[in-house]
Amino acid sequence: MKQNMEQDTKAKLHTLSKEMKQHLKSVIIPFWKNLRDDRYGGFYGYMNYDLKIDKEADKGCILNSRILWFFSNAYLLLKEESLMKEAVHAYRFMQEKCMDHKNGGIYWAMTFDGKPLETIKHTYNQAFAIYALASYYDASCDQEALKSAMDLFELIEGKCRDEIGYLEAFDEKFNEIDNEKLSENGVIADKTMNTLLHVFEAYTELYRVSKEEKVRICLEEMLHTFSEKVFNPKLRRQEVFFDQKLNSILDLHSYGHDIETAWLIDRGLEVLGAQEEHGRIGEITAILTAEIYKVAFDGHSLANEAEKGVVNEDRIWWVQAETVVGFLNGFLKNTNDIKYLTAASETWEFIKEYLWDKRKKSEWFWKVTKEGVSASDKPIVEPWKCPYHNGRMCFEVIRRIENVT
Repeated sequence: MKQNMEQDTKAKLHTLSKEMKQHLKSVIIPFWKNLRDDRYGGFYGYMNYDLKIDKEADKGCILNSRILWFFSNAYLLLKEESLMKEAVHAYRFMQEKCMDHKNGGIYWAMTFDGKPLETIKHTYNQAFAIYALASYYDASCDQEALKSAMDLFELIEGKCRDEIGYLEAFDEKFNEIDNEKLSENGVIADKTMNTLLHVFEAYTELYRVSKEEKVRICLEEMLHTFSEKVFNPKLRRQEVFFDQKLNSILDLHSYGHDIETAWLIDRGLEVLGAQEEHGRIGEITAILTAEIYKVAFDGHSLANEAEKGVVNEDRIWWVQAETVVGFLNGFLKNTNDIKYLTAASETWEFIKEYLWDKRKKSEWFWKVTKEGVSASDKPIVEPWKCPYHNGRMCFEVIRRIENVT
């Protein structure tokens, strides 16, 4: 970042970083520590809108992976031993309960007491386990965790892809099945942008800690797929749902995924050390950021998505978190373009005012309206509602600002 950055910009960055660290330490971390299940392992899988924990709810393996990833990174950032204890707790539940030691891979969901409930194997789920295990290895130096991550990498590459891209859903023994888990909006997709994105994210973290050449090669292949198959240059967006040959099957613009993709791919290029070699990809991430700012940002928060031109105006917790990181990333790529920093700051203000649930022992609402009214039919914790997006927002903002100020 330029040395002559304006003092008010430096002050805004400093305030953003300071507030994120406070929010992480006083809200997000204590909330998720309180979800720890010391009797059956892992973390409780459901809390309703009225803040009642269901101690016998199913435990999603994606939820557990994301919690393991969260506490591993919280420890790496803050170096507090209590955070490593939570990571170890999540790791043990993953290794002892969530993994299929006979057929390989990680299950979809467990019962509250740690028995296999949904035994399907989804590529998306395997990817998040890699993501978590790689970060846990970084935090703990536990070689078993790195081996497990590499085993899952080999499994995905051996059983979960074809010559065109990554397949989606499988039964317990890795026979391909319909992709109901990651299909929405009235379609059943053979392949999805979402799974590709999170395999890329997981492999980025795995390559960062392992420097395995075979992981790097897969990352390079995915960058090509993003630029040539997923990105739509005419519409300046990613396509979302595809058939087997990566033909788009629905007119859908997922605003949250586009702003998330922009910074995750830039992060991948940074880890690869390949920004100059992939100029086209850097241009694409800049286009995604600019287009989202243009069509989805209202000056304070980000709409959810647009299907066939009809905009869903809900303000979803994860979309707002990714918006903060994505626009901050856009600003740091070009610090002369102050609008992106302003957008990140304004979204954080919206989060503080409306998405942060200030009731005692709560965290964030699942969603609110454009005007900030919370949805009382949505829980505070469920298999997809976890500290991954908002926790990562805090980590990314703190780390990025510390690196440039």
